[in-house]
Amino acid sequence: MRAVTCASFSTDSSVKKPTFNEVVDKAANLFFLGEIARATWLAWEIHTQRKSTINYPFEKGQLSPRFRGEHALRRYPSGEERCIACKLCEAICPAQAITIEAEPREDGARRTTRYDIDMTKCIYCGFCQEACPVDAIVEGPNFEFATETHEELLYDKAKLLANGDKWEFEIAHNLSVEQLYR
Repeated sequence: MRAVTCASFSTDSSVKKPTFNEVVDKAANLFFLGEIARATWLAWEIHTQRKSTINYPFEKGQLSPRFRGEHALRRYPSGEERCIACKLCEAICPAQAITIEAEPREDGARRTTRYDIDMTKCIYCGFCQEACPVDAIVEGPNFEFATETHEELLYDKAKLLANGDKWEFEIAHNLSVEQLYR
């Protein structure tokens, strides 16, 4: 049987052993070259992606059905106001932005005589919409309601009903889509 012997390596004095600083420099160069290659690849991927910028205001992005925009009071298809003056929205509003006054109707039910929302106080939390048992007060899809004066942001019942009439189709669609989650 043969014995296995270790190979002997000769130490040649002509081969220079690298110093610690040279090893660190070479490792850093390799690392940074790798990082530059990764950054170049990432920049190329981003450059070839489809652009996500839209030409606002001529193009509009999609809004979630749960988007909370400008408030609106809704009506039944018969034209009667949905609000039953239960004042739950007024009670739950953390900003105390809603003011409601009511009076009894001829048939014994209540109706609102005054429904005001101070939009400068509103924090768009959606509690009023969630508290309403008949979906009378909703936050619609309109987010473009900037004004020049403070008084224009004090919404009365007529303004809220006009918003509801204007956005009824979108509001009804959003509520039907969201119905499973309410």
